[in-house]
Amino acid sequence: MTAKRWIALGIAALLFVVSTIASIMWSFAKLDFKKSIDSAINVSSTYERQVLGTGNPAKKIAVLTVNGTIQDTGDSSSIFSSETTYNHQNFIKQLDDILDDHQVKGVLLKVNSPGGGTNESKQIYEKLKQIKKERNIPIYVSMGSMAASGGYYISAPADKIFADEETITGSIGVIMHGMDYSKLAKKYGIEFNTIKTGPYKDIMSGSREMTDAEKKLLQNMVDDSYNRFVKVVADGRGMSVKEVKAIADGRIMNGSQAVKAGLVDELGYSEDALYALKKENQLEDAEVYEYTSSQDWTSVFSSKVNTLLGGSVEKEAISKLLLKNSAPRMMYLYGEE
Repeated sequence: MTAKRWIALGIAALLFVVSTIASIMWSFAKLDFKKSIDSAINVSSTYERQVLGTGNPAKKIAVLTVNGTIQDTGDSSSIFSSETTYNHQNFIKQLDDILDDHQVKGVLLKVNSPGGGTNESKQIYEKLKQIKKERNIPIYVSMGSMAASGGYYISAPADKIFADEETITGSIGVIMHGMDYSKLAKKYGIEFNTIKTGPYKDIMSGSREMTDAEKKLLQNMVDDSYNRFVKVVADGRGMSVKEVKAIADGRIMNGSQAVKAGLVDELGYSEDALYALKKENQLEDAEVYEYTSSQDWTSVFSSKVNTLLGGSVEKEAISKLLLKNSAPRMMYLYGEE
């Protein structure tokens, strides 16, 4: 081999080593940069007020929004996440803010949700009841395209509920589901070895069929939550338990049907609900504001940053799917989680 070939080979090897080292260093730099920004900016715990209509600052109307499945994912989304759906912890903080601010004289809650977890829905409901009791201010609800199951649960304590004719609401009930893949596993020769401390420790495990005793145990739990849901609707709508149960079989209905059933007061959009809230409570001159999260302005930016840092929507979705807790839970939910 000639000297020139040796020199060329040496240069190529050197470039390969340098390139590999640079790639590794860049990967670590990206990771450190992302972590440092994530820790410095936690968008899930920050929000601010944005004035929608000027007025008397001593008389404020707060506009709240529940958009998406009502559940506490425990994910403190950073600016590197393009997630823009419901954030439970943020919403509870907003309710606490209203509870402490005596300049807030009314609340307009906009609901666009298929429902969600029983715990989270109950937490919102109780916080709204606390606001009504301690602050004695009106709460009006404006339903979007959907306010079903848990979405209706959190709407029930409102003084007045507005919905569009095409709004999907109702679905009063509780659901709990799991997956039994034992027959599929058996087909492919997969066996599960489970060591447990009691017969119910692996209840609703996908590795075996449920027993009748297990079904009865879980049905009692679901029935208990269902009865609480029925009472919430009865108390909020001034209906008897019997009247609520007549329509609380999980059925959905549109806005027009919900008015006839007594679940909704009037047909209209959010502007109609706001107008009624002002007029019926002497708040025509009130300042109107809504809560906005810093996530609003980062959602566009985050997709660009994700691209720069090698992220992708597919990778994020797969990651969430793999890390998701698969344990069954009771839900006030219409449709799939």
